[in-house]
Amino acid sequence: MGLKRVVVTGLGALTPIGNSVPEFWEALVNGVSGAAPIKSFNTEKFKTKFACEVKNFNPEDYLDKKEARKLDPFVQYALVSTEEAVKDGGYDFSKLDTNRIGVIWGAGIGGLKTFLDEVSNFAKGDGTPRYNPFFIPKMIIDIAPGHISMKYGLRGPNFATVSACASSTNAMIDAFNYIRLGMADIIISGGSEAIINEAGMGGFNAMHALSTRNDDPATASRPFDKDRDGFVAGEGAGTIILEELEHAKARGAKIYAEIVGGGMSADAHHITAPHPEGLGAKMVMTKALADAKLETNQIDYINVHGTSTPLGDVQEAKAIVDLFGEDAYKLNISSTKSMTGHLLGAAGAVEALAAILAIKNSTIPPTINHFTDDPEFDPKLNFTFNKAQKREVRAAISNTFGFGGHNASVVFKKYEE
Repeated sequence: MGLKRVVVTGLGALTPIGNSVPEFWEALVNGVSGAAPIKSFNTEKFKTKFACEVKNFNPEDYLDKKEARKLDPFVQYALVSTEEAVKDGGYDFSKLDTNRIGVIWGAGIGGLKTFLDEVSNFAKGDGTPRYNPFFIPKMIIDIAPGHISMKYGLRGPNFATVSACASSTNAMIDAFNYIRLGMADIIISGGSEAIINEAGMGGFNAMHALSTRNDDPATASRPFDKDRDGFVAGEGAGTIILEELEHAKARGAKIYAEIVGGGMSADAHHITAPHPEGLGAKMVMTKALADAKLETNQIDYINVHGTSTPLGDVQEAKAIVDLFGEDAYKLNISSTKSMTGHLLGAAGAVEALAAILAIKNSTIPPTINHFTDDPEFDPKLNFTFNKAQKREVRAAISNTFGFGGHNASVVFKKYEE
């Protein structure tokens, strides 16, 4: 039995630059920065005082007030973006075999706010353990796909993937594999993260991973710019619903794109730093292209990991040139983290959304905040600096790399009968 074809039939987004897919895409193509001073806690004593927070979000606008209190923000975000995707795809679960519909979700950290609040309350007390009975169920990463499955009555494969900033790309690859192997008809996939709090910002500051450009947050995320000084933390969720092609056609679904390949690798080098020669990044793209049965000259766009860190950006660009050769100069490359910030475990899903929409709309979102060329980068590479570019996108790669040396790449292409 041959592998089944898998397509994208539903999209949802809750991001620092838009609380729906249309808002997100409009902000992307217009080069809008989501970075601003943090509003959720007092940053007076923190090295970094800004981030890409989700804006104008009240969970009670989407969820029952009592239920919302039982959910960490990363789960709230997951449910909200998924509701948009389910409506977008027109799925009537009462008429579908829900035993063959699953949820595979990614997050790198999960319920950090819940953990922070509960442990802080204990530390302030007299030593008596007065923990909320929802402490553990609110915190664990797998609770996000659990809640999604319970909301819609989905009894297919259900689990979470954890690989730091590659988490939701790994989730999509797993979902793709389950469907093409015939083990499911539809899988809700994606990722969510909510780490903009005292513990998240303090922890990343201690690692010297974050930008400290407090005087100008909107331009702080500067992938491939000479003066980049670290990533900007982001939060939110992205949902991508994958479906077996014949199943989608039978119900008259709209099809955004086809998912055709995925690659995974490990740097096996360092807990946080990328391999100095970009070997893991090159390997993961090589595997993704082989799985997709595509050549380098068939890729038009790479949504790069591009975090705006001094080392990471250089190694990723080097890996692209090493793998693509002369075809590298025909590509459009962009880092949408320049606008959304780095959504950690949700980055793969939100950036895959950007790649899918680039295919659908024949438009490459830009890498904003480029001011000064860096001689470390090949000047012939097209990083799509500062302004969106129109072009047909036959196929696109989305790259994600995580602490621990985890690498994952996924390939989408324009759907054709």
